[in-house]
Amino acid sequence: MSGIVSTLAAEQRTAERIAESAVRIDGVFPFTEIRDWFAERRLTDVARVERIALDDLVRWRTDDATGNIVHESGRFFSLEGLAAEVPGGEVPAWTQPVIHQPEIGILGILAKEFDGVLHFLMQAKNEPGNVHGVELSPTVQATRSNYTRVHRGNFVPYVEYFQQQDPKKVLADVLQSEQGAWFFQKRNRNIIVETDEEVELRDGFRWLTLGQIHRLLAGDAVINMDSRTVLSCLPFSGVGLADNFSFPGQEFRRSVIRSSSADRSGLHGVGEILSWITETRTRHEVSARRIPLREVTGWTRRPDAVVHDSGLFFKVIGIEVETEGREVTGWTQPVVEPVGTGINAFLVKRVDGVLHALVNARVQPGFLDVIELAPTVQCTPDNYTWLPPGARPRFLDDVLDARPDRIRFESLLSEEGGRFFHARNRYLVIETDADHAPDPGPDFRWLTLHQLVGLLRHSHYVNVEARSLIACLHSLTGTPATV
Repeated sequence: MSGIVSTLAAEQRTAERIAESAVRIDGVFPFTEIRDWFAERRLTDVARVERIALDDLVRWRTDDATGNIVHESGRFFSLEGLAAEVPGGEVPAWTQPVIHQPEIGILGILAKEFDGVLHFLMQAKNEPGNVHGVELSPTVQATRSNYTRVHRGNFVPYVEYFQQQDPKKVLADVLQSEQGAWFFQKRNRNIIVETDEEVELRDGFRWLTLGQIHRLLAGDAVINMDSRTVLSCLPFSGVGLADNFSFPGQEFRRSVIRSSSADRSGLHGVGEILSWITETRTRHEVSARRIPLREVTGWTRRPDAVVHDSGLFFKVIGIEVETEGREVTGWTQPVVEPVGTGINAFLVKRVDGVLHALVNARVQPGFLDVIELAPTVQCTPDNYTWLPPGARPRFLDDVLDARPDRIRFESLLSEEGGRFFHARNRYLVIETDADHAPDPGPDFRWLTLHQLVGLLRHSHYVNVEARSLIACLHSLTGTPATV
């Protein structure tokens, strides 16, 4: 019994330390210095990225039998075809290109206390698909092919902390999915490890408090997708957080910290939520299988790209990259280029002073387990000019018509720049009235932040877009609200 009590006390203390870091705007480095350092990295760490024909990719080839685009090593990833069936859906069957990357990469953030405040080691990293080049990434962001040096390049800095960690120092460690619309069953290890050792600070890295990260998250395309997904897995949930961090006079900010307090009840109990997820997975029948890329219909392979016949959705293109400061300084590769800017939005409301987010149990063909919890709205609106009218997302108009004074968070954020080219989504948190959508339908539920954090301790419950929004919601504990 004493061991259980000790573990619970340690978990509670971890939640308090995370919350304390979230309200600290200055740390080892003052925020102004962090901001200036990041701006300088964007000016000095510049990559040359050019589009090239798919047939001009070096060390990549198009397989004669399948039409798949594969690396000569058989590693990294491949572009293949996917055949999906969703009986009863507005689009019951379709085929499309998909990224197949079966290996599991590491997305790891190293944490350390300085003067009693938890800090996180972040990397200013240039990815070829980023619109503005450098963004803040995790300490380690690497595929297995990269950190095992299939590319014959340099070693990945700090990777040893995530391969030989002390279990007592692990703050989070879970396999999480990537985009279910573009990947086939892709997963990465999201891990946060704390150390008390001296750590050499390499060029391009800085220690930041969570509050500093949250402040930067409000800016467009600064905190990258991999950082957002790892940060969402922090155990930012504990008993009594609302009492220890009360934020007098800032009602919305207080509702966010109450939502992270495990002693504040939600509209649904944990057992009810788990049963709902299981029932939803059982109710939706989904079939998704890999097929040769040349068997995909409705798509055309051109010299410069693979495109949908409507011109919508996304393209597969080739790029050539030259850069410094990476394990390899030059290479070519295929990438997915989305058509248009997407919207990922949570509708939120206060129930008895506790913030609840409306999540959608969303079917996507690339998921390992049928559905994962997604934002209230997750779409690219322009795509619905081609899709059937019934496919238009519920609550999309609530997002598009939201009054500016109801928008609690808004930022244009990039998706993963190693596989996607100029992929950006508008991330929004929009507050609604307490009586909004009391019965939102069978595929939606209102959940608190601490309930979502609980689900994030496990794999395949919360999708990557929702994880980004959870990080955005947590950032509102450290940013003074106007209501």
